[in-house]
Amino acid sequence: MSAVNDTTKFTHAVFILTGIPGQVDARLWISVAFCLIYIISIIGNSVILFMIKTDPSLHEPMYIFLSMLAMTDLGLSISTIPTILGFFLFNSREISVNACFSQLFFIHSFSFIESSVLLVMAVDRFVAICSPLRYTSLLTLPRITKMGLGCMLRGIAVSFPFPFLLKRFQYCRSNVLSHCYCLHQDVMKMACSDITVNHVYGLFLTVATVGLDSLLIFLSYLMILKTVLSVASRAESLRALNTCVSHLCAVLLFYTPDIGLSLLHRFGNSSSHLLQILLGYIYLLVPPLMNPIVYSVKSKHLRARIIRVFVK
Repeated sequence: MSAVNDTTKFTHAVFILTGIPGQVDARLWISVAFCLIYIISIIGNSVILFMIKTDPSLHEPMYIFLSMLAMTDLGLSISTIPTILGFFLFNSREISVNACFSQLFFIHSFSFIESSVLLVMAVDRFVAICSPLRYTSLLTLPRITKMGLGCMLRGIAVSFPFPFLLKRFQYCRSNVLSHCYCLHQDVMKMACSDITVNHVYGLFLTVATVGLDSLLIFLSYLMILKTVLSVASRAESLRALNTCVSHLCAVLLFYTPDIGLSLLHRFGNSSSHLLQILLGYIYLLVPPLMNPIVYSVKSKHLRARIIRVFVK
């Protein structure tokens, strides 16, 4: 009985990170790919921020919201990729419990912030197309600032309980994580206590944030489509919808793997473990990588400004 009690009270001092199953021989090439993703993500989002800050013609609501998205993507990359690179480049397999809890707090915070930013960007497109005459009066700089602060505070507030919900557990089961980074839904499965509260809170947050945001974005685009098809000519319809393409790409890049990963973690016990891992990498690495590229390609004004600066 005493041996059982001692085992039950044992708490791991570190968690063990894992890479991609069956890809040990390709570790060097995988690390090169992750390095390129990290470099392109940092440079791409930094260039977006620099262009918007230095060019007064880009000080419009749409580009201010884009700068919020770029800052969020930078935070998500910095919170995640260094741990991944440490694993693949230097075989750094251990992460302390406190460092793990800190990392998952920042990853989830920036993820929820990004969801909120994508929602306010949808509001921006809705107002621009459905109420163009009131666009500048509705989306003033003070109002945009409040919306940005609201996105940030919301992401921090809903993620703040995660470390404390996990700290109350004893971790007497396996201390091997499923990824090269820490996520709440991954860590809580290793607790030897009842995780019902964590499970319910995580599911509630997914529905109340990502689920609600994606629903509101979908409804906003239904209204946009209705407005465009009812009041504009074909050429004007295409022109108006073309301004939404970049945002739609960002929405799909973020929500598709995010919702898929949440469903797999909670209900996909029989799903492929490799699929969960790959979807996790896509969810965290692809949006910060692709968003600057998509917006630079689709925004004529921003693309022209970037080309002009680099040519000079």
